[in-house]
Amino acid sequence: MEMFCIACFVFFLEVVFEVRRVYLLIITSCEYNRSRAVSVPFLICELGLVAPVHRGFFCDDTSIRYPRTKGDTVSDTVLISVGILVTTLAIVFGECHRVSKQRGMNTCPREGYLSAIYRQLLPFLFGSALGQSLTNTAKLSAGRLRPNFLSVCQPEALNCTTGYIETYRCTGDPGAEAEARKSFYSGHASFSLYSMLYLTFYLQVRMTWRGARLLRPLLQFVLILLALYTGFSRISDYRHHPSDVAVGFIQGALVAYLVAFHISDMFKRKQAAPDPVAPPTDIPETFTNC
Repeated sequence: MEMFCIACFVFFLEVVFEVRRVYLLIITSCEYNRSRAVSVPFLICELGLVAPVHRGFFCDDTSIRYPRTKGDTVSDTVLISVGILVTTLAIVFGECHRVSKQRGMNTCPREGYLSAIYRQLLPFLFGSALGQSLTNTAKLSAGRLRPNFLSVCQPEALNCTTGYIETYRCTGDPGAEAEARKSFYSGHASFSLYSMLYLTFYLQVRMTWRGARLLRPLLQFVLILLALYTGFSRISDYRHHPSDVAVGFIQGALVAYLVAFHISDMFKRKQAAPDPVAPPTDIPETFTNC
């Protein structure tokens, strides 16, 4: 009889852990599908399936007469690689440390390494796809001209007597011309601040040991400084107007806050079980003379 009870108990535990594994797989699949869905506008813009809005300009508009520089201070490859790689490595090491510490305390139920990493990494990737899709949607629909538009476009036979010029023909590279119509708003500013601010939130939650009292704010300051430098470099490279960078910073910060506090569970702690209420002690009866 005892062996039968033990076997039933072991079978029950296997069923519980199997249900939990399937539940985590369902959550992971849903997060992945959402990330893939919100990345559709980003892919449409990057593949050039939709052209940006064709806008005109004034001949005396000095904001689009800046020279064309050869390269970017922070290229797209460096931006995406550093933003995703640094945050991913921080999440992987942070979650592995947290799970190993949790297992050392013999807490039950135990969380797996992969499930812990997925639960923090997928919201970050979802926010990255969401932010870039918003950015590219704005670029295509606004069609604002970059500060170096005239040097890239090289229009011919301009008739400046009409004031605002809508009909003109560019003689420069068609691909560069299309990119010169995507000034609003800065994707470098939005993604850099999103990734670095999200990592700042993550460090605020995970770096809780005693020696991190000064190290944590120092790392957070460096991360925010890198994001600001990336955005400001777009102004010095004549790729964006200052207002484009400002709006990009605002969008990146809002998406980072939304994902960190309302989508990810990094700030959602499990509620501890309430302490049992002690039974009231019997109060001895006292008799008084009436």
